Amino acid sequence: MTSDLRSLNGAAVGGVAELPRVSYDHLIAMSDSLGLFEHARGDQPRIHEGYCVDDVARGLVVLVREPQLDATLQALLTTYLDFVIGSVNREGLVANRRAVDGRWTDRPRLGDWWGRAIWGLGAVVASAPDEQLQEQALSIFDRCITRRAVWPHSMAFAALGAAEVLRARPEHQGARNVIADAIAAIGEPQDDSRWYWPTSRLSYANGTFAEVVVAGGELLEDSALINRGLKMLEWLIEHEQVDGVMSVAPVGGADQTTTYPAFDQQPIEVAAIVDACARAEQVTGDQTWLTGVAAGAAWFAGANPSRIPVYDKRTGGGFDGLHADGRNLNQGAESTLAALSTLQHAHRLRLPAAP
Repeated sequence: MTSDLRSLNGAAVGGVAELPRVSYDHLIAMSDSLGLFEHARGDQPRIHEGYCVDDVARGLVVLVREPQLDATLQALLTTYLDFVIGSVNREGLVANRRAVDGRWTDRPRLGDWWGRAIWGLGAVVASAPDEQLQEQALSIFDRCITRRAVWPHSMAFAALGAAEVLRARPEHQGARNVIADAIAAIGEPQDDSRWYWPTSRLSYANGTFAEVVVAGGELLEDSALINRGLKMLEWLIEHEQVDGVMSVAPVGGADQTTTYPAFDQQPIEVAAIVDACARAEQVTGDQTWLTGVAAGAAWFAGANPSRIPVYDKRTGGGFDGLHADGRNLNQGAESTLAALSTLQHAHRLRLPAAP
């Protein structure tokens, strides 16, 4: 590993007094007996705009990572799982959008939400506190993985769920096949040290590609894959920092002509890098990767190019974007879950937000 990741150490967290606590208050406020509302105006859910599997599935991942689920969060876990199960048809296709009255408003397909549904189901199989929930999730997981998406992101999200299942059930050949197919869909990085990435543009949730290659290399027992994924992640971190702080690709993506910092930056980008760094540390035992986790937590706490917190300590919500001169004040589900996921990693690893 070069000094690129280490350059985040100290400078990336400077000016942040403490690591914010993980609060599920806003997640609970954004949820009802059916699911998790997608959008918010300020810290209030936009109820009339309904729900989506993309967010509810991410909610499953966050909830099963919590080591001490109280009764409210356990009920929320069941609600979210029922929502995802209800989105899957007999052929393993997944609908995404649901109205407040319970109607599914789009036809089942193989978009990102299919991959995220598999991710959420896999997380439940591996980590839910109730064996019955695990078995329910596994049944639907098995149905979904009979299909394959043509989009690399969809396959990458599915591979994260498959990795969870394979850790819990090493004999599960279907999960193993999903991971192998996802790595093939992601493709190999370009043979260019200036742009060590499989595509000519960075788009969204970029760290997920690197995480899948690292996780796949471990689970498929392929050290060359592990090294490729680590090199991708190191390149991404080097590319997405400015003046020692994390500075991720903007909502419209980035290529070799993009000047950083670029805006608006999305919390999901930071969370994907943090997930990948946590995975890299787990697989390699190299604690230098934890610097990336700390830098991501610090980004939410205000150590970012705009020096503005992107996590609301009062509500427990994540703000919907970082601009050069401020932040999007809406606290939607995606941003809130990205913040919670990042802080979960930091607290689990007992990382400070400041040196």
